[in-house]
Amino acid sequence: MKTPKRIEPLVEDGLVDEVLRPLMSGKEAAVYVVRCGRELRCAKVYKEANKRSFRQAAEYQEGRKVRNSRQARAMAKGSKYGRKEAEDAWQNAEVAALFRLANAGVRVPRPYDFLDGVLLMELVADEFGDAAPRLNDVVLEPEQAREYHAFVIRQIVLMLCTGLVHGDLSEFNVLLGPDGPVIIDLPQAVDAAGNNHAFSMLERDVGNMAAYFGRFAPELKNTRFAKEMWALYQAGELLPDSELTGQFQDDQRRADVAGVMREIEAARFDEARRRAVKEEAEHGSSKHEEPAPPWLQ
Repeated sequence: MKTPKRIEPLVEDGLVDEVLRPLMSGKEAAVYVVRCGRELRCAKVYKEANKRSFRQAAEYQEGRKVRNSRQARAMAKGSKYGRKEAEDAWQNAEVAALFRLANAGVRVPRPYDFLDGVLLMELVADEFGDAAPRLNDVVLEPEQAREYHAFVIRQIVLMLCTGLVHGDLSEFNVLLGPDGPVIIDLPQAVDAAGNNHAFSMLERDVGNMAAYFGRFAPELKNTRFAKEMWALYQAGELLPDSELTGQFQDDQRRADVAGVMREIEAARFDEARRRAVKEEAEHGSSKHEEPAPPWLQ
C-alpha cells in the first residue's frame, strides 16, 4: 500500500522498510502493520487533537511534569505554542509509560522508537501470526476468565508499583495474545502519587475488568481488588508479588463528629482571645473577653 505521509520520515530514516496494511483506527490514533527488516511491527500514528474524540481531560493531566515553566504557562493559556506542547506531552506520555512498564515486566507492547508523532512498537499477534483480538471480541470459558482476570490484576499491581495507573482500562484496550492478555493504549496513564484522581481511575479500571470477566465467571464481579491494592500502596507495602485476596473490609469506625466540633470551637475561642489581647495592646482599651464554651470551663 501507499506509505501514509506521517510514516514517510520513518521510511527515510530506515526505521521502516514497508507499510503493509492498516490495522485499526481508534479514537486517538491509526495503527498500521509495517515491515522492519524481517520483523512485523506496528506504527501508531497519533491523530491531531482536533481530529480525535478522546479529549485531554484535566484530571488526566494533573501531576504530569513539564519541561519548564514557559511550557507550563503556554499550556495553561492555551496559545498555539501551548496547544502544540500539550499535544507533544500527551503523545510522549504513552511512549514514556510503555518504556517504563515494559522495563518493569508489565505485559505491554514493547516500544522501539518514536518519531514525529509516530510510535513504532511490537505487533501483538495471535498463534497464527495475525493481529491479536481484543478481549471484547472473544468468548471465554469460566476457568479462562478467572485465569486471565488474575493475570490482568497482577499487571495492574505491577503498574501501580511503578507509580502508574492506566486510567482508561477496559476490554477494548486489552489484546489477547498466545501468552495471555496484553495491555495497550496508555497516553492517559496517570501518576499514582501526583494525581488526586488516581484512586478513582484505578477503581474504575479494576471494576471494568471485573465486569468484563464477570460475564463468564460471575463471582469476579464481587471482588474488591482496587481498594485492597490501594491500601497497600498508600501504606508503602505494595510489592509486585503481594498476595491479594480480592476482599476488603471498609473502616466501620464512626467519625467522632462531636470531638471535631470541640476542636473547631476551641480554635475559634483561642483566635477570638488572641484578637482581643492584640486590640487591647494596640488601643489601650479593655475589650470584653468572649466567655469560654461550657465544656472548656
